[in-house]
Amino acid sequence: MELQFTDEEIAFRDEVRAFLKAELPEDIAGRVRRGEELPKDDYERWHAILNARGWLATIWPKEYGGPGWSVVERHIFEEECAMASAPRIVPFGITMLGPVLQKFGSKEQCDAILPRILNGDDWWCQGYSEPGAGSDLASLRTKAVREGDHYIVNGQKTWTTLGQHADRMFCLVRTDPNVKPQAGISFLLIDMDAPGVEVRPIKLIDGVHDVNDVFFTDVKVPVENLVGEENSGWTIAKFLLTHERTNIAGTGFSNQAFDTVRALARSRRVNGRRLIDDPLFAARLAQAEIDLEAMKITNLRMLARAQKTGQPGLESSMLKIKGTVIRQELNDLARRALGPAAAPFPAEALAGNDAIAPEDHRRNAGAYFNNRKLSIYGGSNEIQRNILTKAMLEL
Repeated sequence: MELQFTDEEIAFRDEVRAFLKAELPEDIAGRVRRGEELPKDDYERWHAILNARGWLATIWPKEYGGPGWSVVERHIFEEECAMASAPRIVPFGITMLGPVLQKFGSKEQCDAILPRILNGDDWWCQGYSEPGAGSDLASLRTKAVREGDHYIVNGQKTWTTLGQHADRMFCLVRTDPNVKPQAGISFLLIDMDAPGVEVRPIKLIDGVHDVNDVFFTDVKVPVENLVGEENSGWTIAKFLLTHERTNIAGTGFSNQAFDTVRALARSRRVNGRRLIDDPLFAARLAQAEIDLEAMKITNLRMLARAQKTGQPGLESSMLKIKGTVIRQELNDLARRALGPAAAPFPAEALAGNDAIAPEDHRRNAGAYFNNRKLSIYGGSNEIQRNILTKAMLEL
């Protein structure tokens, strides 16, 4: 694997930068920079702009409407989007369900669903976690009982990100309670407007609503909405989670966060000197940069393997651990750099008052607290360490 971009890849990077400069709406980029909660319309606008260019489903092959990019081109695109403060593409349809259908779904499912994902006709959410079945996902209890040409679904999912906007959910359900837990799970596609589906918001500590509880009461799901074979859902779930964990690494977002912290350290003064000149802070910032550069190389190695084999390997667990730890460290360094200005203030206290907190950093505390979740969702870091240990020791 080459560690330097070729002339063609540099030209591609310049093309991406020009596109972002011309097409990324400034109002959306501004909200991303300030860490504000984005309305659904912002996601949909950016989704449509990328789809019009053919740059939305970056990991899809051309036959399904993707750009057919190489691993390095995808890496460049994601890095440049993050650095330009573009919204993150909502991953549930593009990054998660799309690859699952392409590998495990029927031709009819691919033909019916994939174009609607690209066109923004369907907004998907993920139905994995349950009360008592988060990191131990195999403990899920949501049941699907087949009755004729339908499944009847009862149970609850929790921490359903952006479920309040979703038209459909891909969902893990228990279809056989009489076998070992992993062997009795299936992968269903459920309409969110079906009778018996109820979405209840979960408000976070900073007042943001982006996660939900979802309840199913005798929800009828057509049998043709089963992906793969009945009771083969665990295999699909593991495949999907490798893509989710890789995406969680977020090297582009960490790059942007690092640049923000470094700029703060150069501009903020503590006891009459720049924060960057404080040896303890500078050492932490340097270590974060070293870890980030190492993670970027590991990410490229993992993507190169995924391109050859069709799916990521154990590196996805490594990236999930390291990527989330780095992002949390950068959040903490930004909070320390801002000092008292990092505290959450009422909106009326901040109006027109940059002396209290710079406009682009007024949600720093919210980002810090919210991103504590990074090491938990997508498979907690403790679980990922167990996965790596078992593989290395061949347990």
